[in-house]
Amino acid sequence: MQTWNDSAPIYQQLADRLAVQLLDGSPPEGQALPSVRALASQYVINPLTVSRALQALVDQQLIESRRGMGMYVMAGARQQLLSAERHRFLEQEWPALRAKLKRLGLSAKDLNWESPQ
Repeated sequence: MQTWNDSAPIYQQLADRLAVQLLDGSPPEGQALPSVRALASQYVINPLTVSRALQALVDQQLIESRRGMGMYVMAGARQQLLSAERHRFLEQEWPALRAKLKRLGLSAKDLNWESPQ
């Protein structure tokens, strides 16, 4: 069962979750997303909330509605998301992370990118 929090409206949290899936390549560009009913059932939320989340992704030009066929992932959606996430990370998360690493006395040689500790 999915859990929701009070940090943002549920439709926005769902849109964010679906965007992460798109970033991971699921479904691939050009392929259909599950139906509104299927998503509502999967996430145990109102179909109107799902529709609002999907509209948010349409507004971001990540998916498109094809009349009578459903919602499809647009070409270039993954690259667009990847670019936006990289920018957000470098502008918002990296400065705080870099400062914390410096406070802790950690350098690049202390970090193991390949396997968990």
